[in-house]
Amino acid sequence: MNTLKKTLALVATLAMAATAFASCGSSDSSSSTAASSSSKTDDAAPADDSSADDAAPADDSSADDAAPADDSSAADTPIESTGEIDASVGQGGDKFTVAAWNADDVPALIAQWKGIDYATVADDLANGKVEGIDFINFGVGGGDASEKYDQLFSSGSDLDVYFCEADWALKYINDDSKTLALDKLGLGDSDFANIYSYTDEIGKTTSGVRKGVSWQAAAGGFYYRADLAEEYLGAKTPDEMQAQISDWDKFVTAAQTVSEKSSGKTALADTLGGMWQAYACGRTTPWVKDNTLQIDDFCQKFADTAKALWDCGGVTKNSQWSDEWTAAGTNDSCMGYFVSTWGFGGFALDAAGGEGGATYGKWAVCQGPQPFYWGGTWIVVNPATDNGQEARDFIISAASDEAAMSTYATTKPEYVNNSKVMDSLISSDTVFNEKITNNMGGQNFYAALADNAKTINFNGLITEYDATVKTDFIDAVKTNYLEGGASWDDTVEAFKDLVSEHITSLNWD
Repeated sequence: MNTLKKTLALVATLAMAATAFASCGSSDSSSSTAASSSSKTDDAAPADDSSADDAAPADDSSADDAAPADDSSAADTPIESTGEIDASVGQGGDKFTVAAWNADDVPALIAQWKGIDYATVADDLANGKVEGIDFINFGVGGGDASEKYDQLFSSGSDLDVYFCEADWALKYINDDSKTLALDKLGLGDSDFANIYSYTDEIGKTTSGVRKGVSWQAAAGGFYYRADLAEEYLGAKTPDEMQAQISDWDKFVTAAQTVSEKSSGKTALADTLGGMWQAYACGRTTPWVKDNTLQIDDFCQKFADTAKALWDCGGVTKNSQWSDEWTAAGTNDSCMGYFVSTWGFGGFALDAAGGEGGATYGKWAVCQGPQPFYWGGTWIVVNPATDNGQEARDFIISAASDEAAMSTYATTKPEYVNNSKVMDSLISSDTVFNEKITNNMGGQNFYAALADNAKTINFNGLITEYDATVKTDFIDAVKTNYLEGGASWDDTVEAFKDLVSEHITSLNWD
């Protein structure tokens, strides 16, 4: 059975697994814990389950209603790991223990690895019915997980593998007492030959040692009302829309046009925070270098772009994750949203009013003005593991074995972290989720995100301070430059004050 027919058959007979949502930074929103209890949906797009400082609404049904897809058509041969586990790595433990902040991904990944029924694995893990495996589910937002992990390490509790999100991953990845170099498990470059570059950078220490790997890619795009785009911009296709917003100057021009033609009723962009998630991924200088905060032309360019949108009504004044933010998609007050792969499930459908809602079926997606990602989760290994073989096998199943990843992509579903797998599925016109596809007029929505996933470049740009600095910057710009009418110089001083309060170890001359 070809990929398209196979996937349509799966969708027709099963309720597709719901997935989680995440963010890769912080902006004008509420805490991850609050966000994790936001609206849910049964049909979610490929997910990203991390939450950072401002988490996307979590969809907690996970893979409960899904079954393993028939992978007989997966042409890719599993990548064989040829390395050996280092003798220093513990083996033979009684329980393989995995920890995460929620149950959005671990059960499905274990089901994929062990060949367990997707429909029952979450309950079975929760009730201790999966032999040899213990799942520690904190039941919190991703931003709160770090504290929980610290408690586990302090108590000396059994822990083999745990999950980290981008904003605080380096806290553990840079600590040899908390994370094991993956080459100690015999895993090297050849095992992750087709993962997206930016995900690899986030999983490495500042000196370039690979400690973590992700099974998912969370590339972003601009999700927009196709009917309003045609009415106000004359854009009849995603390609025509992309041509009008392909850089930030064009985006501002398009926003001004939309505002004028709608008499100020409709903003092109959803929130300042959403815009910042995309814009921040275009930074080419690390936020901290030589222990000093870096404020360059990029910072003022963003502030001026944001001000142009703010002043013309090109971006709403809504806060992310609020009811108003979601409702804007149905009441014509907002034309589009910056979202990542997680957004095409619960959130995107909610913004359309649900299946059969006011704007359901009227949406499309294009790349947008800036290649960006938003969210993601990285698997790391406790150096004190006593199950090195199981840790290696789990990672291979999740993030290396192409046949397994292809099955997972259409079963969970998920935008998996393998360009070869995703290119094959996309080119085969795979329907990952029928309800989402119908909401977007039949568009192959992942195809619009594939180029962004490949072109994001974070080489040398990741620092342990990124989450804090990004949050402080957008707060300073919004409060001072946009709302307060302060000068750029005064805004910079306010930004410095915030960072110096939160990160006292930097150089402050």
